Amino acid sequence: MDYNDQIKNRVKRIEGQLRGILRMMEENKDCKEVITQLSAARTAIDRTIGVVVSSNLVECVQKVADQGEKNMEELVKEAVNLLVKSR
Repeated sequence: MDYNDQIKNRVKRIEGQLRGILRMMEENKDCKEVITQLSAARTAIDRTIGVVVSSNLVECVQKVADQGEKNMEELVKEAVNLLVKSR
């Protein structure tokens, strides 16, 4: 799969969020603030997983249409399994 700049930028933003959270911890910020930021980072990771899985599914469907390898149902099941594993 080709990871485009949009996906890479999402991961870079998450990396920045995590560094910020670590800095907050080192500065002994309030627990509620840290948890809020951890939750935001988790949401960003979940959304990025969804983008990667959906992009991969689209790519696989296009290959199937071109080559006729696997059936669509099997591809969808694989995508769903990836999403389930991510949780």
